[in-house]
Amino acid sequence: MSPRQITVLGECVADAFTEPASASSELALRVLPGGGPANTAVALARLGTPARFLARLSGDVFGRLFRAHLEASGVDLSYAIAAAEPSTLAVAELDATGQATFSFHAQNTADWQWTAAELAGADVSESACVHTGSLALVREPGGAMVEEFLAAAAPRATISIDPNVRPLLVHPDVYRARLAHWCALADILRLSEDDLELLLPGTPPEQACDLWHAAGVRLVVITLGAGGALASLDGERLRVPAVATRVVDTVGAGDSFTAGLLHDLGSRGLLGGRLAGLGVDDVAQACRFAARVAALTCSVAGPNPPWSDQLTQVMAPEGV
Repeated sequence: MSPRQITVLGECVADAFTEPASASSELALRVLPGGGPANTAVALARLGTPARFLARLSGDVFGRLFRAHLEASGVDLSYAIAAAEPSTLAVAELDATGQATFSFHAQNTADWQWTAAELAGADVSESACVHTGSLALVREPGGAMVEEFLAAAAPRATISIDPNVRPLLVHPDVYRARLAHWCALADILRLSEDDLELLLPGTPPEQACDLWHAAGVRLVVITLGAGGALASLDGERLRVPAVATRVVDTVGAGDSFTAGLLHDLGSRGLLGGRLAGLGVDDVAQACRFAARVAALTCSVAGPNPPWSDQLTQVMAPEGV
């Protein structure tokens, strides 16, 4: 079955990675297109899901880089807004394990300036799923309008949210205040163990799943880094191990996992409503596929998700 279109709404960020410079008084940067929603849209398109990206793309040098990257990956930009504001910049420093620490330059940038008129022009009636998250949901003035857009799309499409908490830009209290509302809007909530610790410090993942189910979301998936993933469908839980790989860095791994999850569910016709036909075995299969996609992303530098023909390079763990 060919997957139906998935619409992704959110930011595209210039990820600048520090590199060795020729002099001690210089800082060399390698800039790659990134941002959680953009990474997810790219990964979906490369996997073979028709992906439309609703974004506000600047006309500056970074915005032109974003457009070229998204279009080369097969992402539909027909509803992307040509924005007058500058692009958002994130400077990433990698530790010895490939984990990134970001500093953001995001004041009055293009990604957060959504207007009601811009979103009203986006037709998602043919989309099986609308996915969003990260800063698009919490940065004003656009955040509230994105929530209204999700509510309008929900009668026809599965709603997927990835909070992707960025405490350097928005205090976790802002996410906490909105999370119950997002759970009422969403059918799928995918987040990392770092997100969990920021949102509910000290809370076991299983308990967090139950809290979010009670707020309305049916499927919760918490990625646990090298520990794999915990998935909970209406309280029925399973764990999927990570796929062993040589880690270059982990940038974009969670976004790729989300894309793999949605692609697999969509390719089997399980998106497009309130997940009525979804069973725990379906979730297990989708999470195993998503883990392979994330592993390939970790094996290369930056947010560079794999194409579908690369998936044969990473095999599922023995016994899975």
